[in-house]
Amino acid sequence: MTNLTPHLQLPRCPHCSVDTPSLVQQWRGQTKDQAGMNLRSWVVYCCTRCGGLVTAWSPNFDGPVQDHFPSTAAIPSDLPARAQTFLEQAVSSIHAPAGAVMLTASAVDAMLKAKGYTQGSLYARIDKTAEDHVITSDMAHWAHAVRLDANDQRHADEAASLPDEGDAKRCIDFASALGQFLFSLPACVHRGLTPPSSQ
Repeated sequence: MTNLTPHLQLPRCPHCSVDTPSLVQQWRGQTKDQAGMNLRSWVVYCCTRCGGLVTAWSPNFDGPVQDHFPSTAAIPSDLPARAQTFLEQAVSSIHAPAGAVMLTASAVDAMLKAKGYTQGSLYARIDKTAEDHVITSDMAHWAHAVRLDANDQRHADEAASLPDEGDAKRCIDFASALGQFLFSLPACVHRGLTPPSSQ
Protein backbone atom coordinates (compact mmCIF):
# COMPACT_ATOMS: atom_id res chain seq x y z
CA MET A 1 0.00 0.00 0.00
CA THR A 2 1.31 3.44 -0.93
CA ASN A 3 1.45 6.44 1.37
CA LEU A 4 0.19 10.00 0.92
CA THR A 5 3.59 11.51 0.13
CA PRO A 6 4.63 14.26 -2.35
CA HIS A 7 5.07 11.54 -5.02
CA LEU A 8 2.20 9.06 -5.30
CA GLN A 9 3.35 5.52 -6.10
CA LEU A 10 0.92 3.75 -8.46
CA PRO A 11 1.67 0.93 -10.88
CA ARG A 12 -0.02 2.85 -13.74
CA CYS A 13 -1.44 6.31 -14.39
CA PRO A 14 -5.26 6.08 -14.34
CA HIS A 15 -5.38 8.44 -17.35
CA CYS A 16 -2.61 7.39 -19.77
CA SER A 17 -1.73 3.97 -18.27
CA VAL A 18 2.00 4.67 -18.42
CA ASP A 19 3.96 2.19 -16.29
CA THR A 20 5.27 3.49 -12.92
CA PRO A 21 4.11 7.08 -13.54
CA SER A 22 5.66 10.17 -12.03
CA LEU A 23 2.72 11.57 -10.02
CA VAL A 24 3.81 14.83 -8.40
CA GLN A 25 1.93 16.73 -5.68
CA GLN A 26 0.12 19.88 -6.90
CA TRP A 27 -2.08 20.69 -3.87
CA ARG A 28 -2.88 19.38 -0.40
CA GLY A 29 -5.56 20.10 2.17
CA GLN A 30 -7.83 18.61 4.81
CA THR A 31 -11.59 18.21 5.19
CA LYS A 32 -14.02 17.25 7.99
CA ASP A 33 -17.68 16.28 8.05
CA GLN A 34 -20.50 18.56 9.31
CA ALA A 35 -19.81 17.51 12.93
CA GLY A 36 -16.14 18.41 12.66
CA MET A 37 -15.17 14.73 12.63
CA ASN A 38 -13.90 12.28 9.99
CA LEU A 39 -10.71 14.22 9.21
CA ARG A 40 -9.34 13.43 5.78
CA SER A 41 -6.06 14.58 4.30
CA TRP A 42 -6.14 15.08 0.52
CA VAL A 43 -3.42 15.47 -2.08
CA VAL A 44 -3.90 16.22 -5.78
CA TYR A 45 -1.17 14.85 -8.02
CA CYS A 46 -0.30 15.51 -11.66
CA CYS A 47 1.08 12.89 -14.05
CA THR A 48 4.15 14.45 -15.64
CA ARG A 49 3.55 12.46 -18.83
CA CYS A 50 -0.09 13.21 -19.68
CA GLY A 51 -0.99 16.05 -17.29
CA GLY A 52 -3.91 14.11 -15.81
CA LEU A 53 -4.80 14.79 -12.17
CA VAL A 54 -5.17 12.09 -9.51
CA THR A 55 -6.70 12.78 -6.09
CA ALA A 56 -5.81 10.60 -3.09
CA TRP A 57 -6.73 10.69 0.59
CA SER A 58 -5.62 9.31 3.92
CA PRO A 59 -6.61 9.95 7.55
CA ASN A 60 -3.36 11.94 7.85
CA PHE A 61 -0.56 13.21 5.64
CA ASP A 62 2.14 10.58 5.04
CA GLY A 63 -0.37 7.90 6.12
CA PRO A 64 -1.52 4.98 3.96
CA VAL A 65 -3.69 5.98 1.01
CA GLN A 66 -7.28 4.80 1.51
CA ASP A 67 -8.43 5.48 -2.05
CA HIS A 68 -7.54 7.43 -5.17
CA PHE A 69 -9.61 8.95 -7.97
CA PRO A 70 -9.92 8.10 -10.77
CA SER A 71 -9.24 4.49 -9.95
CA THR A 72 -6.84 2.51 -12.10
CA ALA A 73 -8.57 0.55 -14.85
CA ALA A 74 -9.25 -2.99 -13.70
CA ILE A 75 -9.37 -5.88 -16.14
CA PRO A 76 -12.26 -8.25 -15.38
CA SER A 77 -10.72 -11.28 -13.63
CA ASP A 78 -13.19 -13.80 -15.07
CA LEU A 79 -12.16 -13.28 -18.70
CA PRO A 80 -10.66 -16.16 -20.68
CA ALA A 81 -6.86 -16.03 -20.43
CA ARG A 82 -6.29 -15.03 -24.06
CA ALA A 83 -8.84 -12.20 -23.94
CA GLN A 84 -7.47 -11.01 -20.60
CA THR A 85 -3.92 -10.90 -21.99
CA PHE A 86 -4.98 -8.91 -25.07
CA LEU A 87 -6.94 -6.45 -22.94
CA GLU A 88 -4.09 -6.02 -20.42
CA GLN A 89 -1.72 -5.28 -23.31
CA ALA A 90 -4.21 -2.80 -24.78
CA VAL A 91 -4.39 -0.92 -21.46
CA SER A 92 -0.58 -0.95 -21.21
CA SER A 93 -0.20 0.47 -24.72
CA ILE A 94 -2.92 3.14 -24.66
CA HIS A 95 -0.16 5.71 -25.31
CA ALA A 96 0.14 4.00 -28.76
CA PRO A 97 -3.58 4.25 -29.68
CA ALA A 98 -3.56 2.40 -33.02
CA GLY A 99 -1.92 -0.61 -31.38
CA ALA A 100 -4.25 -0.42 -28.38
CA VAL A 101 -7.30 -0.43 -30.68
CA MET A 102 -6.04 -3.52 -32.53
CA LEU A 103 -5.30 -5.34 -29.27
CA THR A 104 -8.76 -4.46 -27.97
CA ALA A 105 -10.34 -5.87 -31.13
CA SER A 106 -8.31 -9.06 -30.57
CA ALA A 107 -9.67 -9.23 -27.00
CA VAL A 108 -13.24 -8.93 -28.31
CA ASP A 109 -12.50 -11.62 -30.91
CA ALA A 110 -11.14 -13.94 -28.20
CA MET A 111 -14.22 -13.40 -26.01
CA LEU A 112 -16.59 -14.31 -28.85
CA LYS A 113 -14.56 -17.40 -29.70
CA ALA A 114 -14.64 -18.46 -26.04
CA LYS A 115 -18.45 -18.29 -26.26
CA GLY A 116 -18.41 -20.65 -29.25
CA TYR A 117 -18.65 -18.05 -32.02
CA THR A 118 -15.74 -19.19 -34.17
CA GLN A 119 -17.10 -19.24 -37.73
CA GLY A 120 -16.87 -16.35 -40.16
CA SER A 121 -15.56 -12.86 -39.82
CA LEU A 122 -15.61 -10.90 -36.59
CA TYR A 123 -18.38 -8.76 -38.12
CA ALA A 124 -20.52 -11.84 -38.80
CA ARG A 125 -19.90 -13.28 -35.33
CA ILE A 126 -20.90 -10.03 -33.65
CA ASP A 127 -24.15 -10.06 -35.63
CA LYS A 128 -24.73 -13.71 -34.71
CA THR A 129 -24.27 -13.06 -30.97
CA ALA A 130 -26.86 -10.27 -31.18
CA GLU A 131 -29.21 -12.48 -33.22
CA ASP A 132 -28.87 -15.18 -30.55
CA HIS A 133 -29.53 -12.57 -27.83
CA VAL A 134 -26.13 -13.23 -26.23
CA ILE A 135 -25.53 -9.47 -26.46
CA THR A 136 -27.99 -6.64 -27.08
CA SER A 137 -28.31 -4.92 -30.46
CA ASP A 138 -26.84 -1.75 -28.92
CA MET A 139 -23.82 -3.73 -27.74
CA ALA A 140 -23.45 -5.10 -31.28
CA HIS A 141 -23.40 -1.54 -32.70
CA TRP A 142 -20.75 -0.60 -30.14
CA ALA A 143 -18.77 -3.74 -30.99
CA HIS A 144 -18.84 -2.89 -34.70
CA ALA A 145 -17.27 0.48 -33.91
CA VAL A 146 -14.39 -1.32 -32.18
CA ARG A 147 -14.00 -3.76 -35.07
CA LEU A 148 -14.10 -1.10 -37.78
CA ASP A 149 -11.53 1.05 -36.00
CA ALA A 150 -9.24 -1.97 -35.81
CA ASN A 151 -9.73 -2.76 -39.49
CA ASP A 152 -8.81 0.81 -40.43
CA GLN A 153 -5.50 0.42 -38.61
CA ARG A 154 -4.67 -3.11 -39.83
CA HIS A 155 -5.25 -2.18 -43.48
CA ALA A 156 -3.62 1.26 -43.16
CA ASP A 157 -6.69 2.91 -44.68
CA GLU A 158 -5.43 6.32 -45.79
CA ALA A 159 -8.94 7.79 -45.62
CA ALA A 160 -9.32 6.82 -41.97
CA SER A 161 -8.05 9.19 -39.29
CA LEU A 162 -5.60 7.78 -36.79
CA PRO A 163 -7.12 7.03 -33.39
CA ASP A 164 -6.11 9.08 -30.38
CA GLU A 165 -5.96 8.03 -26.74
CA GLY A 166 -9.65 8.90 -26.29
CA ASP A 167 -10.58 6.51 -29.11
CA ALA A 168 -8.44 3.77 -27.60
CA LYS A 169 -9.99 4.32 -24.17
CA ARG A 170 -13.51 4.04 -25.63
CA CYS A 171 -12.56 0.73 -27.26
CA ILE A 172 -11.06 -0.56 -24.01
CA ASP A 173 -14.16 0.57 -22.11
CA PHE A 174 -16.32 -1.43 -24.51
CA ALA A 175 -14.18 -4.58 -24.24
CA SER A 176 -14.20 -4.31 -20.44
CA ALA A 177 -17.98 -3.91 -20.42
CA LEU A 178 -18.36 -6.86 -22.79
CA GLY A 179 -16.15 -8.97 -20.53
CA GLN A 180 -18.24 -8.01 -17.52
CA PHE A 181 -21.46 -8.86 -19.38
CA LEU A 182 -20.32 -12.16 -20.93
CA PHE A 183 -18.11 -13.55 -18.18
CA SER A 184 -17.91 -11.62 -14.89
CA LEU A 185 -21.64 -11.19 -14.26
CA PRO A 186 -22.51 -14.85 -15.02
CA ALA A 187 -19.61 -15.98 -12.80
CA CYS A 188 -20.83 -13.71 -9.99
CA VAL A 189 -24.37 -15.10 -10.31
CA HIS A 190 -23.03 -18.65 -10.29
CA ARG A 191 -21.04 -17.96 -7.13
CA GLY A 192 -24.11 -16.41 -5.52
CA LEU A 193 -26.22 -19.46 -6.33
CA THR A 194 -23.60 -21.98 -5.19
CA PRO A 195 -24.09 -23.14 -1.56
CA PRO A 196 -21.15 -22.06 0.65
CA SER A 197 -20.17 -25.68 1.34
CA SER A 198 -19.76 -26.28 -2.41
CA GLN A 199 -17.55 -23.27 -3.07
